[in-house]
Amino acid sequence: MAGSSAVHAVNVPVRSISLPSRLQLNSIEAELNELKTFGVLPDLQTTRGGGETICAGFTRLAKLYNNIELVIQSPHTHRALHHQQNVKPVEEALDDSVRLLDVCGTTRDLITMMKAQVQDLQSALRRRGQDSSIGNDIHAYISFRKKLKRNIAKSLGVLKRLECYNNNVAFPLFDLDCHLLRVVKSLKQSNTVATSMFRSLLSFISMPVMKTKAGGWSLISKLIPVTGDRNQKLFNEVGIVDFTLYKLHRRVRKNDGKIDARVELRRLETLSATIEDLEQGFDCLFRCLIKIRVSLLNTLTP
Repeated sequence: MAGSSAVHAVNVPVRSISLPSRLQLNSIEAELNELKTFGVLPDLQTTRGGGETICAGFTRLAKLYNNIELVIQSPHTHRALHHQQNVKPVEEALDDSVRLLDVCGTTRDLITMMKAQVQDLQSALRRRGQDSSIGNDIHAYISFRKKLKRNIAKSLGVLKRLECYNNNVAFPLFDLDCHLLRVVKSLKQSNTVATSMFRSLLSFISMPVMKTKAGGWSLISKLIPVTGDRNQKLFNEVGIVDFTLYKLHRRVRKNDGKIDARVELRRLETLSATIEDLEQGFDCLFRCLIKIRVSLLNTLTP
């Protein structure tokens, strides 16, 4: 994916404070205005290629956090904090960082589980792609996906509560230095964007699979053939794998001719590459959040 090179570029941020803090904050606020709508773009959940879009969002957000960290570490910020009596906003930012890191850790675990299951199924299909016993491996993957969706639903609930908390909790800013006010607001808004992007990622990997009570997958197979770019756009990379695996599983159960899993393998390879890029982008963002927390702690250290 194109996002991979961008992800690796963020891993080695350029540490420069040549720009005055004010100009850095102007740049941060401009980027924030763009990212505020990025995390809630429609159709990320269902659009094929949505994983690449989400990964690009993580890359941009990681760069944004790196820039905020530079401002937090700047002499201007430290001087302002030295003369500032009210440290409540910084303490609140530290509490926010703990909550966000908790959600980030849980989300990363879900991505890791998904990656492992996709790789296991890939290996099984390569070994026994034409063997009817592959049905057991497909069934195990389908069962995992159902369990994963339940776990994702819980995580989405946590994100929703976190968003409500961030929207409802406020602290007095009228006595803050103007520079500190801008730093705190930028960090808080960046955390809101991060929460929104986490939700987009979880929705992406929990892609709901279309199914009907009347005809189940056989009816959908007739209504939505999986050949042709136009029809494949109905699913993202996760959904198209779910859909084709259900079809393959049905053929295995019916002993419907010779089993050929080459199509499923290609789609699993695409999904595996997507998850790999998402995992790298997410890990990079996770490290940025940790560095932000360390920088905030350092500002409170005499």
